[in-house]
Amino acid sequence: MTTAAPPGTQPNSDFDPHLFRMTIGEHLEELRTRLFLSLLGFGLATLVCLAFGRSVTAIFCKPLIDVLQANQLNPQLFYSELSDGFMVYMKISLVCAGAVSAPWMAYQIWQFVAAGLYPHERKYVTKYVPLSVTLLIAGMCFVYFIVLPWSISFFIAFGDAIPLPRMTMQHIATSQPAGGLARAPLLDGDPPHPLPGEFWINKSEGRLKLYFDKDDLRVIPFGPSNLLAPHITLPDYIDLVIGSLLTFGLCFQLPLVVLALVRIGIVDVATFRKSRRYVYFVIGLIAAVITPGDLVTAMIALMVPLVLLFEMGIFLAAWKVPPPEADMA
Repeated sequence: MTTAAPPGTQPNSDFDPHLFRMTIGEHLEELRTRLFLSLLGFGLATLVCLAFGRSVTAIFCKPLIDVLQANQLNPQLFYSELSDGFMVYMKISLVCAGAVSAPWMAYQIWQFVAAGLYPHERKYVTKYVPLSVTLLIAGMCFVYFIVLPWSISFFIAFGDAIPLPRMTMQHIATSQPAGGLARAPLLDGDPPHPLPGEFWINKSEGRLKLYFDKDDLRVIPFGPSNLLAPHITLPDYIDLVIGSLLTFGLCFQLPLVVLALVRIGIVDVATFRKSRRYVYFVIGLIAAVITPGDLVTAMIALMVPLVLLFEMGIFLAAWKVPPPEADMA
């Protein structure tokens, strides 16, 4: 592995990287320094993310909460193990710390690897890294704002469509109290200034609320009147969100995969263009399996973006391709 030119040396076309070499000990020392700086950046990012872990957890849960409230279901999530809440908080904090510190850690790795690359190799990497990061962020935003709400809505609506077996309501043979049955006010939200002891039904949240004082508000959740009632646990939902974010973020790297296959010489641009129909068919199957719901939802949510990304990869691969004569020279 070679190193960059010494300080004070101006890079030029006659620079020979073989003139500057490092010993094995120098390689290990450089690697140790880069790993230490990477872990230091990750540790500092972890401390910052731990301070905002609870708020980020609420942000992760927002797509589910919005769908539950739209269906007038209890928006609270549950946990079955005593440590579930803390473990989810730590997991989200570490994942966010990794995302925040990723550019710094990638820079440190690049500083170690770049010394062993030729100028044209470094040019390829630095040219397409911004595009890769942009596609990764676009994929994560796409799944958070579009795919997750559609998926959650589909599953909640499917469970809500299964009715209870037909039953006959049993009436008791007693007279109704003189003052009538007790009634709780039915509100679209919470009253601005409730008094201790007051209670009401929050229709938007589907919960009966009892107010004791400013620091003590108790709730009684309501379930749907059909056969199935959602009991969603926090760890399972967070695992679903994190897995979806990573999966779609990697799927959105498809243009760079196509570009790499062409640049390496495994597949040429003409082959990709001739096999479009087969690629579209495979993408449609993947979209139908990954994205729940009807066919229209699957095509809009995943198939169309992946097809566009595939075409983007073909465009990048065909753009400024060196002619065969230049490769032979």
